[in-house]
Amino acid sequence: MTTFREMSYVDAIIEGIAEEMRIDPKIFHMSTEAPARLHSEFGFPRVRQTPIAESALTGMAIGAAGAGYRPIVDWRLVTFCFVAMDQIVNQAAKIHYMFGGQTRFPIVFRTTVGGGTRRAAQHSQSPYSMFMQLTGLKLAIPSTPADAKGLIKTAIRDDNPVIFFEAGRIGNVSGPVPTEDVCIPFGQADIKRAGKDVTIIALAWMVHEALAAAEELSAEGIDVEVIDPRTLVPMDMETIKKSVLKTGRLIIADEAPAAASVSADVAARVVEDAESFEALKAPVVRVTGLDAPIPYSPSLEDYIFPDRSRIADAVRKLL
Repeated sequence: MTTFREMSYVDAIIEGIAEEMRIDPKIFHMSTEAPARLHSEFGFPRVRQTPIAESALTGMAIGAAGAGYRPIVDWRLVTFCFVAMDQIVNQAAKIHYMFGGQTRFPIVFRTTVGGGTRRAAQHSQSPYSMFMQLTGLKLAIPSTPADAKGLIKTAIRDDNPVIFFEAGRIGNVSGPVPTEDVCIPFGQADIKRAGKDVTIIALAWMVHEALAAAEELSAEGIDVEVIDPRTLVPMDMETIKKSVLKTGRLIIADEAPAAASVSADVAARVVEDAESFEALKAPVVRVTGLDAPIPYSPSLEDYIFPDRSRIADAVRKLL
């Protein structure tokens, strides 16, 4: 019987990393700010606090992975990984193929995304769709502490480079986390709330907002199904399509802007499938962030991002 204990999102990730480091001595962690818990248990050289040089960290991780290690690199805010785009795009994503499959490159790149933390335009971005076109990378984006721990363990054990997106405003959110060694498979979405009237696909913090909207709508007799993809690559389209076949209506909620986004990709995949397209009783609706830089002003930032109120209004209009 699985037992649980309350733990924050960030603590669940660190615990998952620590458990894997105890199992495999080839795992090591690099970041410009070493996690205190990991450093106190494993020390140098397995936990390294580094200079602010993300391009160097990323390149070092690629080389170390090719030499048989399993590095974890925390870019911290996703903004900082942009200085390492050559290493990510031209090396990490392609190097297994370019080597003809002779060497594997197991790397986990941790990074924080999303707004709501009052960090202004540069540090409040959700650019995960940028990486979806880079064949060779896997992308995870958990929304709960339990999912965060289960997915980070899977990411570390995977023999491919994985970008692990951590939603900034969920960091201190607590929830039940299994005490057992539980890994969550990539490409397996989770139905956070079952329903029959409309499907909401939500990412990261938007999962929490969608669930709050669903509770509000239930008082009006509207039964909402909320699905968390959990990983973007691979994406569990079967679960999404099955839900659309049941409800006939689809809303996609994401903090990122609508253009060239995850929401656009999911919508396209649903309408490209003849069966799910024919099941639709109304057009697909996307509730996303506005196409604008993220303001520092709290009231303006709140205006930019979708929330439970906008999601609930979208459901009402759709019905």
